[in-house]
Amino acid sequence: MLHIINKSPLTNGSLDCCLRVAESGAILLIEDAVYGATKGSAIEGKIRDAMGQFKIHVLLPDLEARGLADRIIEGVTTVDYGGFVELVAGNKNCQSWL
Repeated sequence: MLHIINKSPLTNGSLDCCLRVAESGAILLIEDAVYGATKGSAIEGKIRDAMGQFKIHVLLPDLEARGLADRIIEGVTTVDYGGFVELVAGNKNCQSWL
């Protein structure tokens, strides 16, 4: 399953809910959720811990739009829009966390 999160984990609980409820799959951080994939963020530890259970992806154009492309946590995979489509097509189910 692909879990898609678009809200900043610094101001919204969507990522926390996903990590608490989901059992496996991939997580894609888009829009303001990309703040969670940056080194030095308040939730860097949660992301690193989650990498043991989930494959973590982040939408590169959203990182670039926020000037964060050089601060990505090692092990988080960046994808472009084509990669986003491949993730959606390659997973039987997708869940958007609001």
